[in-house]
Amino acid sequence: MGFADKTLQCSDCGAKFTFTAEEQEFYAGRGYTNEPKRCPGCREAKRSQYNNARGPRTSRQMHAAVCVECGKECEVPFEPREGRPVYCSECYTKIKSSGRK
Repeated sequence: MGFADKTLQCSDCGAKFTFTAEEQEFYAGRGYTNEPKRCPGCREAKRSQYNNARGPRTSRQMHAAVCVECGKECEVPFEPREGRPVYCSECYTKIKSSGRK
């Protein structure tokens, strides 16, 4: 199926932009059926607006713990509670892969 460049108008800023044959082929390969509504500049602005709305990524607070399986000191991204087992990452991976709970 041959694609040809198309000139489209941006729904946000009204500027005309080219929807290239390569872009059309990419869209078709991904199964997209709609043409883009926004020019590349407005698409990028919309994407960054969405990413900024989600807030900056902050690092998790880590808590010291002792693995109940091997006794090794480790850090976990949650506050350990009494009566609940805590595993280091190696033991947790082993337990998870063995299907044991």
